[in-house]
Amino acid sequence: MKTFFSCLTAVLVLVFCGCTSVVNKSKIAAADGDVPVDSAAMITPRHAKGFIVKYIERGVRLVDVADPQKNGGKVKTYHIALVPRGVDADVPEGYTKVSVPIRSAICMTSLQLSNFTALDAHDFVCGLTGTKNLYNADILRRVREGKTVKIGTEGNFDSEVVMAANPDVIFISPFKRGGYDAIKETGVTLVPHLGYKELDPLGQAEWIKFIAMFIGRETEANAVFDGIERRYAEVKAIAAGAKSRPTVFSGEMHGGNWYAVGGRSYLAQLFRDAGADYILRDDENTGGIPIEFEKMYSLAANADYWRILNSFPGDFSYDALRSSEPRNVDFKAYRERKVIYCNMRRTPYYEITPVQPDVVLKDLVAIFHPELMPKDYTPTFYKLLK
Repeated sequence: MKTFFSCLTAVLVLVFCGCTSVVNKSKIAAADGDVPVDSAAMITPRHAKGFIVKYIERGVRLVDVADPQKNGGKVKTYHIALVPRGVDADVPEGYTKVSVPIRSAICMTSLQLSNFTALDAHDFVCGLTGTKNLYNADILRRVREGKTVKIGTEGNFDSEVVMAANPDVIFISPFKRGGYDAIKETGVTLVPHLGYKELDPLGQAEWIKFIAMFIGRETEANAVFDGIERRYAEVKAIAAGAKSRPTVFSGEMHGGNWYAVGGRSYLAQLFRDAGADYILRDDENTGGIPIEFEKMYSLAANADYWRILNSFPGDFSYDALRSSEPRNVDFKAYRERKVIYCNMRRTPYYEITPVQPDVVLKDLVAIFHPELMPKDYTPTFYKLLK
């Protein structure tokens, strides 16, 4: 694996050398002369579909960000020019200039924060939307000490708090419900982070490279991701050796409808890689879809496993599952006690799983195919409900 990627990096460097607008003789012209390009720090996404990087003269990187799902129609692309701090360089028309490394940033989502956590870079995080379902001791300490401020929630941001935090950039999720008008008026550069739209677990994890380009941690990000990718591939290969593939469904009833994830979703991919068949595997949706109970029952009545992720106050149990919807007892997975469960009130699921898809995959393989995992394996996120 390491030899392969070393070769790949070498090929990329040669390609860059052949382009007049990019690297010349493996060097980038910086303000004080030619600086060698460190191949270990070059960012080249392998799984992420939402951003691409082009290296041009004077150490400038042009980053194009777009919806990785590209669900038909014209896809909006965001253009960012990362310019080394202190370098006076012109950038192409249409690109927003950002001096890097940045000194501080505000995160809008747990996924974005997970990128900083994976790079041991909390010092750059001067603000976030809140601390609900956050468990990281360092972030909580920083909030208590006032080093990281809470700016409010979407649609109700406190622009004065944002300005007082004085971030260089604010990472946003532009396709979510919005509420960015107030912070647009602060004049702070808004940078789209579309990791949450990636359908491949490794693609989502690879957005640590995107954040790394802003904070000068490219070498570290490449090394961290290489480890994630290698471990994920190892676990996936173990699951591929299973003699059978159990069936699995996901979600619960809420407000009269069952909310499930589509067959092309991130979770559906995890199920496939863990050696299981998702009941909606032929569905083409990438996000959540509402389904009437009767329809879900017709699809999942005899499924082997049932995955549930929620924020239940207290100890979630089969009794609680029956109380929430009496018809739940009719599912085979309920009767045979094969509910896969994670309580977000007790587990930092969204806070860290975006950069630990290999760990999530291992949990699922340990449940679907316990014979393939060590008998003393201790799950991190998912376990069978007792």
